[in-house]
This record gives sequence, C-alpha cells and structure tokens, in this order.
Amino acid sequence: MILKEDSSDWFFIWFRTLYHGNLDSLVASSLPSQLLVLKCDVSSESDIRNAFEKGLAKFGTIDVVFNNAGFAILGEAESTPNDAAKQLFDVNFWGAANVSREAVRVFREVNRKEKGGWLLNVSSAAGILGFSACSYYCASKFALEGFTESLAQELDPSWNIKVTLLEFGTFRTKGLGSNMVTFPAIPAYEGENLPSQIARRYFSDPENCPSDAYKAALRIVEMSRLRYKEGAKLPLHWVIGKDSVQNCTRKLKSMLGEIEEFERWSDNLLLSDEYKPFSL
Repeated sequence: MILKEDSSDWFFIWFRTLYHGNLDSLVASSLPSQLLVLKCDVSSESDIRNAFEKGLAKFGTIDVVFNNAGFAILGEAESTPNDAAKQLFDVNFWGAANVSREAVRVFREVNRKEKGGWLLNVSSAAGILGFSACSYYCASKFALEGFTESLAQELDPSWNIKVTLLEFGTFRTKGLGSNMVTFPAIPAYEGENLPSQIARRYFSDPENCPSDAYKAALRIVEMSRLRYKEGAKLPLHWVIGKDSVQNCTRKLKSMLGEIEEFERWSDNLLLSDEYKPFSL
C-alpha cells in the first residue's frame, strides 16, 4: 500500500494486517491521488519489484518504506516443524531483506540525491531478547536486526538514506492471538509451570498486550517529519512501548554484566600485542 502523507510518499508492506473490510473502508475514504493498494507477496522478488514500479509510476517518488510484513509462530524449538520455520524466515527475514534492498536502490537511483529516503524495518523486542515458545520468531527478528545494522553501515552518507529498526513491544493487534500460527507442545514441554507453557498462555491472549498500535503509528508519522529538519537525528534502534523499553534494558544490562564478569577469560589470547580490534 502506498499513501501520500504531507509531502512524503509512504510505501507500506503489510502481512495480514488489514482485513478485507477494513481495507475496503480505507480505499473508500481516500482520494485516488493519495492511495494505491497493491497485492505483494514478499517471498517473491518479482512481486516486490512490481510493487515499487507501480508506486513510482503513480507517485514519481517513494520517500518512506514501512517494512512490516511478518507473522509469528508460537511453539518450542522442538515442537515447530522445519518447513513452518523456513516459511517464517521466507517472510520475516528474506522478505524484509529483499524489500530493504529494493528500497535502498529506489532511494539512491530514482529519488533525487538530496532527498534519499527512510527505511523502517519492523523488528521487535524479540529481536533483542529471546522468549520461550517463540524460538523461531525470535531467530527471524535477530536475523533482521543483524542485517539491518549492517545495511545501515554500508550506505554512503551522501545518499541521504536513513534506516531505523522499530523494536516494538506487545501492541494490541491481530499479530498475537488469531493471526499467530501455533503448534502443540511435544510431551516433554506439557508441564503447566514450564516457561514455554507460561509464555503460551500469555501470548495467546491479546488482552495481555498493553500498548495502543494507533498511538504508535502517530508517533512514527511524527518522527518522520524530523527527516526534513536540519541536524535532527533518526535512531537506528527505536524501542517502542514501555514493556519493550523495560525488557530490552534488562537484557542489555544482563549482557553487559556477563561481559564484565567473564572478561578475564579473554586475557592473553592475542597473537600480538599490536593487534587493534576492527570497529566502525
């Protein structure tokens, strides 16, 4: 879906986010000059290219890409079939990666050089820390985090392309509950007090999601307007939602504590005292 908002053309990639009725009402309430709705299978590179081409043909430019295609699997690592896990990666990682590559190409080669663009890859707190019964979902988001961080480093600053990872907490959408693919636990994980069973009960109930997706969308639009303000900084990592802030902070503090606790085990491992670690 491509939407004109103020002076920017937004390219939205969604997966089962807008249901038929909601999409019909959105189309009916929007001017044709402001909205273009396209079907795009993000596991198909040709579908991705075709969607961008049609958007450019209608609007001439694409300024913001909101890369949100994805779904979740609820199930332990041992309870999830390999073919289902691979399908998850086809959408959550490979789909997002291929949309990202095409977005960067359009920002660099089609948009005016000084205009660039903004790529927003939708990650999750599950891309920062693992959750029981979400092994493969977390793995797909961890992969997207590493890909996006590396992509952001590869870009020439003169292209004026900004990249942001949106690390959402639990928002009340259909991403949890009815839209989640669930696999039954194998007998070894059926104990009701096991971490994965506690997680299953929690993530199966949308009422446990504390944050409002509509309010988050407004914050993202608000942040987008900073792109045009001189000296304004757009974050590479944007942790959104109080639960996500708390969980990610806890994980990073725990990780830093372990690094410091076991740092001495890295003493006297260098081949040469002249070695300098590679960093950017």
